[in-house]
Amino acid sequence: MEPFEYNANPGRVIFGSGTLNKLPDELARQKLSSPLLLSTPQQVDQANTLKDVLSGKIAGVFTEATMHTPTHVTEKALEYAKQAGADCVVSIGGGSTIGLGKAISIRTGLPHICIPTTYAGSEMTPILGETAEGKKTTRTDPKILPGTVIYDVDLTMTLPSGLSATSGVNAIAHSIEALYAKNTNPIISLLALEGISALTSSLPQIIDDAHSVAARQKALYGAWLCGTCLGSVGMALHHKLCHTLGGSFNLPHAETHTIVLPHALAYNAPAIPEVMQRLGQAFQVPGMEGEQDAIKGINLLLTKLKVKRGLKEFGMKEEDIDKAAEIAVSNPYYNPRPVEKERIRELIRRAWAGEEARADL
Repeated sequence: MEPFEYNANPGRVIFGSGTLNKLPDELARQKLSSPLLLSTPQQVDQANTLKDVLSGKIAGVFTEATMHTPTHVTEKALEYAKQAGADCVVSIGGGSTIGLGKAISIRTGLPHICIPTTYAGSEMTPILGETAEGKKTTRTDPKILPGTVIYDVDLTMTLPSGLSATSGVNAIAHSIEALYAKNTNPIISLLALEGISALTSSLPQIIDDAHSVAARQKALYGAWLCGTCLGSVGMALHHKLCHTLGGSFNLPHAETHTIVLPHALAYNAPAIPEVMQRLGQAFQVPGMEGEQDAIKGINLLLTKLKVKRGLKEFGMKEEDIDKAAEIAVSNPYYNPRPVEKERIRELIRRAWAGEEARADL
């Protein structure tokens, strides 16, 4: 066994169906009484549900959370929190709302309770990405990690199946890269493999029946484990590429992760034979019985999920491929296989064109 270091992120998790109703008890446990509720404009109904659960005993509701956590929105929310006399923030939604909750919490020291409604995993990380004047910056600080996360399976029952698919593959990406992270360790690897098994088996069931409670439970459980991996170890080529593509070409977050992941895995495969073997065993995609080929498995998964496979379908132009490759190799970062510009260019071209992943990079 290789030597390793393991740091457990502190945090409290409440998981189940109907767990939203435990929010009043959780606030009382922390001796908090004046929460500011956060949501996006699209999720105002969920913020209002929270208000009802708390019998209207809140500081206020701020519903302007938006993608990439722009600092001008954060400033507005901070002012609102101050005027309202909030003693904590409660975010309900996906990465955009959770990001705003983190941004307020790290600036004010207010406790942050988080109620995720997608599978993206931001709630389990001490990472905050923000944009100011079009430039995205990311920072990591243990104080950014939300103190309590409430996972309520009921809130995911209405997540559209297409969004469930891409959000779920985004989560799988965290676990795949955790397996070959520079600072990986046996505990995180166990969580990663369990998270991958849970999601690869449940996501195709959700496409077939979006209202399957068992599949939704398993998917949210898997997403929690994958988010824990993202929050515990470093990431590599896949996340770097998605950061580059999303930030430079304004491509949608979860969809970009879904398209790039098979190709990034195929690129790294020659350098990580043991990880590829464990992944082959972890993939529980229906129809893969007896097969243990991780690249075949991920191609089959994306076929079953009926997701778009090409970045060109989201507005990336062919002439952007060279620029993307240039940016992707510009800053050195850890990856199990050396990052070579020509091969990275071909990886991006395949992702742009919507081709299936092949193990010949």
